[in-house]
Amino acid sequence: MSETATLAESYTEMTELLLPNDTNNLGRALGGAVLHWMDICGAIAGMRFASRQVVTASMDHVDFLSPIEMGEVVVIEGYVFNTGRTSLDVKVDVRAENPRTDEQRRATTSYFTFVALDDEGVPTEVPDLECPTESEAALRAEAIEGRREQLRSVVERYDL
Repeated sequence: MSETATLAESYTEMTELLLPNDTNNLGRALGGAVLHWMDICGAIAGMRFASRQVVTASMDHVDFLSPIEMGEVVVIEGYVFNTGRTSLDVKVDVRAENPRTDEQRRATTSYFTFVALDDEGVPTEVPDLECPTESEAALRAEAIEGRREQLRSVVERYDL
């Protein structure tokens, strides 16, 4: 496949209002709910990029950096930053927004790998990634370095 697609074409932003069904007994976001939203956002970014169905192959390490409180708006952003023959790497960021004060804070970031499928469910080639603007190239470089740093941190933390 010699097609190309841009990082911007994959960009996806979702918002959720944190309600009681997605909170723990402290009124904070359940980790599983946040992971679910991240997986959906990443899959949409992958489908937009590949113009095909994608399935989750892996998700890198996740650290929850700050709690998301009930009533806050959860913003999930994702974009494709790298591709293989049939795979797409997607960076997914999550932040919390307090709608009354406009305060925003980073909640977590992770890196997903998705595989594109054809109509029979068989892995199929994806377009090559293009970053025609300086901002797209900067986002790609930031994602590549962020993933490397996160993996380095995990290896050091667990003495692997």
